[in-house]
Amino acid sequence: HFDKTMKIGASVVVARRGGCSATFDDLNKYFTISGMPVASSTYWNCIHGRIPGEAAYDAEGLQTMRNLAKNMAFLLKSVALGKEKYGLPQKESSHWTHFVRKDLADL
Repeated sequence: HFDKTMKIGASVVVARRGGCSATFDDLNKYFTISGMPVASSTYWNCIHGRIPGEAAYDAEGLQTMRNLAKNMAFLLKSVALGKEKYGLPQKESSHWTHFVRKDLADL
């Protein structure tokens, strides 16, 4: 088991036309369930192209990728400084409860 806690994640999706936002959402769910901060950009991290090399002409997509790279670099540095100064957040142990169990609730 590889502990992914506080490892920075970023989804990047490439498509011919549609489907980027649904795929982007699904990929990001993996990061959030793994305790990973997610690097964001100025739009959904999607770029479009139909044939090899065509994505190089998606100006908005390329701008989104550049902003993503800058934000990811910032987050990597910030998390490293935070770990050095404060350590990692402590996790609670997991309770697999099928969502509702009164005996485990803090009522």
